[in-house]
Amino acid sequence: MKPIHVLLLSLAALYVLNGCRGQAVQDAPDTNSNVSQEIGGGCDGCELMYVGIPSELSSTHTNMGWVEGKHKLLVTGRVFQLDGRTPAPNTIIYYWHTDEQGLYSSDQHVPQEALRHGMLRGWVKSDANGNYTIRTSRPAAYPNETIPQHIHLSIKEKNRNEYYADLYFDDDPLYLTHQKKYGKIDRAGTEVLRVLNHGNHEVAEHNIILGLNIPNYPIAITTSLASGLNIGEDQPSFTPFHAFGPDKGTATCPVCKYGRFHGILYFVGAHPQWDEIKQWLRFLEAESIQRQKYLKAYFVYGNANHESQQALQLQLEKIGRELNLQKVALTFVPDFNDRESEVYLNKINPDVSNTFIIYRYRTIIDKFVNLPPTEENYQLISEVLNTTQGESFEWQEPSHH
Repeated sequence: MKPIHVLLLSLAALYVLNGCRGQAVQDAPDTNSNVSQEIGGGCDGCELMYVGIPSELSSTHTNMGWVEGKHKLLVTGRVFQLDGRTPAPNTIIYYWHTDEQGLYSSDQHVPQEALRHGMLRGWVKSDANGNYTIRTSRPAAYPNETIPQHIHLSIKEKNRNEYYADLYFDDDPLYLTHQKKYGKIDRAGTEVLRVLNHGNHEVAEHNIILGLNIPNYPIAITTSLASGLNIGEDQPSFTPFHAFGPDKGTATCPVCKYGRFHGILYFVGAHPQWDEIKQWLRFLEAESIQRQKYLKAYFVYGNANHESQQALQLQLEKIGRELNLQKVALTFVPDFNDRESEVYLNKINPDVSNTFIIYRYRTIIDKFVNLPPTEENYQLISEVLNTTQGESFEWQEPSHH
């Protein structure tokens, strides 16, 4: 970890505000849990989460950065089990970060042992539905350094040692310069915070997926038909060729151009069943019309049979006209391993009948493999979109600082 800058402030009566009624801390100091191998591969600084930890924790924490900071930041989301769908209550999240000068500034209320984490630190404990909220200020980068703005997390599950995750900001110029180094590991979920302006503060939604991409985590994701990235990871950019619908005749990145709200990527590979595909396209068109700008849907054909671009374009155009599609884009790539379009980053298995990736703000929120077009499955997709739509924050470009 970067050497800590500590600035002692002589303030008289600072205090940390806590929202919601507290929950008892039942297993936080379990530092001697019997694990055969340390989960997470080590965590420099995570042990300080137990220094000054309150006897009761809430699902909401507010620190002095929120009270006095010029760049207030609200981070909110849910904690899930490794499947990305099951809420994980009673998970303790400890956070710490720099102030608006890029320093881990402290005061007389910070325990001596925790001075290197500064006073912008705190704890939340996920509620019965996995919810948590942190009210703080946006950190600045270390002075005269190239490490992007970031927030450190230490995650503590019952009967497991703590492990770390770091969060970066997608509008930070330093992050944009160093994307290949930072924000690509997706420990416990995407490491990229995408902020929106909301009144006098910024808002970032961030879901935590316990164990995702965490070394030595004892539970593995089990699936007989693996295809696509995991729920909680970042949806990668790629550029399929658009044969019909929005952006027809171009190679356009879906998540780059339409990543603000929900998106559905409907991948089909080596065994296309065109009657079933048309049924799914009718459903996706109806959902897109109903939800308007809040949903963008794409059919992505993997072209495992290596048909010519002209033949594929004519075929998809014919289907688009037959179904009278207005919203859904019909696209294709040379194959799912193609590197020029970068579709290989999606890790799609061409041998499954289909792979549905549902993302929001460029983060994967659900995934389905080999889903037949039935009323039950239509309802399943609709419910995912309904339950993950989140709050409708007024869209403004975040201010850089």
